[in-house]
Amino acid sequence: MATYALPRVPLLQPSISPAEKQTPRAAAPPNRNITWHPSLSRHERNSYRKQRGFTIWFTGLSASGKSTIATALEQHLLHLGYAAYRLDGDNVRFGLNKDLGFSERDRNENIRRIAEVAKLFADSSTIAITSFISPYRADRNTARELHAAATPHGDDPLAFVEVFVDIPVKEAEKRDPKGLYKKARAGEIKEFTGISAPYEAPESPEVHIRSEKTTVEEGVGQIMNYLDKHGLLKLPSP
Repeated sequence: MATYALPRVPLLQPSISPAEKQTPRAAAPPNRNITWHPSLSRHERNSYRKQRGFTIWFTGLSASGKSTIATALEQHLLHLGYAAYRLDGDNVRFGLNKDLGFSERDRNENIRRIAEVAKLFADSSTIAITSFISPYRADRNTARELHAAATPHGDDPLAFVEVFVDIPVKEAEKRDPKGLYKKARAGEIKEFTGISAPYEAPESPEVHIRSEKTTVEEGVGQIMNYLDKHGLLKLPSP
């Protein structure tokens, strides 16, 4: 039986300076037995995978069209040969966050966990696409800051692209594909964003899509043009 021989390639050494060895990436965890193990630099990983990793964070009311546009964007990126993966609000609550409810505290923790997971995907040189209502501005800012803080000195930055899928509540209620607004108006759902719980719209998102005036294809085009303009990927030649 033939034996597979590993190709001869130079062993990669973690790109970490002596100063960085002395400075942890984040505050020391409560458990002192946990040690941070340095790996490849993000620049090395991006070079070998031939793409940059970053997070595209969709936010907006229920029925705004976030998941529809996010799914189309993921398909388009994969079609172009980019590694991309979508994390959706409903799907994540079946597994990772199935222990969380919809109180303000649980919503905060829901977004914190997703931000950490998206950051890991992005750090692996994958385009992380998240589709969550994420109603609180402070939580979205925390997600952005987690990405900014994850870059050691001199390495490739970890971009965070906030996409606001904007729709008036009345328009979202007209769509209401899951019947959630109707239940919220009837008092069957407590703490429902836009009805009995607040939604804090982004003040300066990287991409602002007005859902009731924009097709799914146009929304994907807006995002792709932003990514191309800011050097996060390259659009194919016409």
